[in-house]
Amino acid sequence: MSSKFNALAEKWHRFYQGKLSVSLKVPVSSYQDFAVWYTPGVAEPCQKIVRNPESVYQYTNKANSVAVVTDGSRVLGLGNIGSAAGMPVMEGKALLFKYLGDVDAFPICLSTQEPDEIIQAVKWIAPGFGGVNIEDVDAPKCFYIAERLTEELDIPVFHDDQQGTAVVTLAGLLNALKLRGSKIGEVTFANLGAGAAGIAVAKLLIAAGADPGKMTLVDSKGILYKGRGSMDKWKEQMAEITNRERKTGGIEEAMKGADVVIGLSKPGPGVITEAMVRSMADDPIVFALANPWPEIYPDEARKAGARMIATGRSDFPNQINNSLGFPAIFRGLLDVGAKAVNTEMLLAAARELAACAEEKGLREDHIMPTMDEISVYAREAAAVADAAVRTGVARIKLTREEVRARAEERITKVQKLNRLMLIEGFIRPLPP
Repeated sequence: MSSKFNALAEKWHRFYQGKLSVSLKVPVSSYQDFAVWYTPGVAEPCQKIVRNPESVYQYTNKANSVAVVTDGSRVLGLGNIGSAAGMPVMEGKALLFKYLGDVDAFPICLSTQEPDEIIQAVKWIAPGFGGVNIEDVDAPKCFYIAERLTEELDIPVFHDDQQGTAVVTLAGLLNALKLRGSKIGEVTFANLGAGAAGIAVAKLLIAAGADPGKMTLVDSKGILYKGRGSMDKWKEQMAEITNRERKTGGIEEAMKGADVVIGLSKPGPGVITEAMVRSMADDPIVFALANPWPEIYPDEARKAGARMIATGRSDFPNQINNSLGFPAIFRGLLDVGAKAVNTEMLLAAARELAACAEEKGLREDHIMPTMDEISVYAREAAAVADAAVRTGVARIKLTREEVRARAEERITKVQKLNRLMLIEGFIRPLPP
């Protein structure tokens, strides 16, 4: 299956020379209009912004622009391939931003992998953007970069490998726990992987009510525990509050007796074995989220007794898909001119995603919404915007219903426009 997609991807990308272009959002009915859109008329909105810098959100596209920033140091499952080779991924991210959220996202591929240089580059370009999405930057420097930029910029800084993964994972888990009849504060977790995604997921689970003492994190050197050594400061912080029993060992020891395992480690299969699943508590929940191959395949996990299984893949049920998160999250952030992303917004996004799936009926093979449900993105955007207003980081005070209606209208319009452009020949049909 993947070889088929790989062949098509190579052919289609070469045929279209990428996935993005810039189009106009204003009418040009005559060449005289340039005197309004450009010189001399453009001087007036410039002066307005000089007098009131916040008015840049009213006079420019800053209010809908996101920089997708990468150094190419950890691209999908490809590793450190550099920013130029990572550009197809950044363009793909921008495509999803637009199609699923009507967010204008721009790939910013930096020719440095030095953290302080990345921070400075983003600060230099920040005036032109309403938000920043850090993408495919390896750990632990991604933590440092995101923390510094969050402190020093007045626009939201979002690291999808961290917060995006955490939101969709929590959403799926909330519904899996409902089906199991368990409360998040009562269950025991084995969290495989303590990189960007692993630590962010653990933190959001704790914010949602998980007991950190009942959570065991595992990295490539084994279980995290206080005083273990060979840990960066972010792992040390997690070791301080997790693993109350001070377990040692590796994946096998972490999973023994656990109610939930969340795999964000290395691609499998074979990272998690059937024997490990059998060693868990009754009716265990298995989230094998490594890409492109889960730590254990669903049929193997089910045979070993797993009650619910989720992966990151679309060809298995219960896909935990970041695309259900970041376009809607940024739609909500941008609509209210949010100055930051906070935990309350992430929790609101996860809970709304979970509610959308629950309303359609929870089953062991249906704990998450699917990408084709436009209403999900609009509802999630509204939940995020509402949290931004409630927590005091919104520049614009809109009601939840106002954001939802606007978001649904925008997303519907951009998807209709894409279809119309194809019908009218403005987008070339796919090659044979």
